[in-house]
Amino acid sequence: MICLSLALLVLPSCAARPSEADQPPPKAAQTPDAPEGQEEGTGALIVFDGVITPLRVAYLKRKLEAARESGVRVVVVEINSPGGGVEESFAAARMLQQITWARTVAYVPDMALSGGAVVALGCDDIVMGPNARLGDVGVIYQDDYAFFQYAPEKVRSDIALRMRALAEAKGRPPALAEAMVDMDLEVYRVVDASTNEAAYKTQAEIDADADPGRWQQKQPVFESRKEHFLEATGSRAVELDLAQGVVHDREEVRQRYELASLRVVRRSGIDVAVAVLNSWPITFLLLLVGVSALYVEMSAPGISIGGLIAGLCFLALFWSRFLGGTCGWLEVILFVSGVIFLAVELFLLPGFGVAGVLGLLLILVSVVMAGQNYVLPSNERELVTTLRSLLVVLASGVAFVGVAMVASRYFGSIPVLNRLALKPPTSGTPGDSQGKSAEGKAATALGEAHGIQVGDWGIAVSPLRPAGKGRFGEEYVDIVADGAFVEQGSQVRVTDVSGNHIVVAAVEEKA
Repeated sequence: MICLSLALLVLPSCAARPSEADQPPPKAAQTPDAPEGQEEGTGALIVFDGVITPLRVAYLKRKLEAARESGVRVVVVEINSPGGGVEESFAAARMLQQITWARTVAYVPDMALSGGAVVALGCDDIVMGPNARLGDVGVIYQDDYAFFQYAPEKVRSDIALRMRALAEAKGRPPALAEAMVDMDLEVYRVVDASTNEAAYKTQAEIDADADPGRWQQKQPVFESRKEHFLEATGSRAVELDLAQGVVHDREEVRQRYELASLRVVRRSGIDVAVAVLNSWPITFLLLLVGVSALYVEMSAPGISIGGLIAGLCFLALFWSRFLGGTCGWLEVILFVSGVIFLAVELFLLPGFGVAGVLGLLLILVSVVMAGQNYVLPSNERELVTTLRSLLVVLASGVAFVGVAMVASRYFGSIPVLNRLALKPPTSGTPGDSQGKSAEGKAATALGEAHGIQVGDWGIAVSPLRPAGKGRFGEEYVDIVADGAFVEQGSQVRVTDVSGNHIVVAAVEEKA
């Protein structure tokens, strides 16, 4: 399997350019006309740092939407990233590229390498710190021997094409963007003899021109020399027309775009909650507590506490995946379908057959899919993500089996849980439908603890399919029918008391 990620290489820094790059362009050229209701001269700064993952891209999407609703005219994305996933990086770049309600500015104080450079190219402007680095979009994969290798030509060609498209859309030299991906591509600075305008072209682009002779004064770009991915510092990036200016801090960014204010969009409590809930230890706990609570609810139906806890756990799980950008309605539908199939198996079709197995599989698939933004893994990185999700789910399943065994054996004696079990009366007479037969002498120790024995008689106060409620004297307990469906109001007799189950059989009325 092939794993696509973005390489992190370091190239020599280049000479600085004179202060001309620091001159802010006219205000009219910086921002589009303000839509109705938009405040003049306001901006928002979104911090986009760390490895680029689906969670990080979803965070950027939420913050961009908040900035749009606040009515800003300039959105500054402060990028400090070593890279990340290929598709995630291009998704963030497309998101920024398609913004029409504000001018987008990529501010790079330290580095925008690999995927970070891809995201920066999606913005209208790029401004950088004097020693900040931009570029080096080398694509690598992990081979069968766990060694990292450069991606094959087929993959590099596709990434190079997408990089050229990003650069062209924002008026940057496509050849230089391609050189960030292709370590063997050489780019030249050329001058149009008729207009005296400078441009950056590859030899192939010059040869393909209808009039190749018009390109004069061909000078190689040092950063694009062979066996090097193109990477440039702030001042050099300005010289290469990749960036629009050099700034030293956020205040200079604000001044450059003549903004009355530059509000930093900070992480909210929801952002922190989403990040925590998407971590694998919390996912493990949510699954374990949710499934265990569901088991308690199905073992003692009607109590509702178990169902409420299970609902909260699974709601938190899927909510965090929704906001994390890896879950959609398909996963929710699959999960709900799985729970329905399990309920059918438990309450309508006693035993454990097709419905039960299908329900478990649907729940497993929905939880795994909720943690990834693809259906089936197509490379090694995605395969590792899927296997990790499976491992978390299986680990929580194993832990649940242990919890279920303990709960089944000690349900009536565990603090707090013992209050959830409804205890029948300890004595009674035949006249109150609680007569005892000789079979009651065979009661188990647990039966004695609950005050009920084999042979006790009672009334089914709800349909038994097979679980339901029964009345023994003035007390109500949860019971399970042994075999056939039992109608509401039928007389029942206890046939077995084991674990936390009271098994009953319908009493046939004699003529």
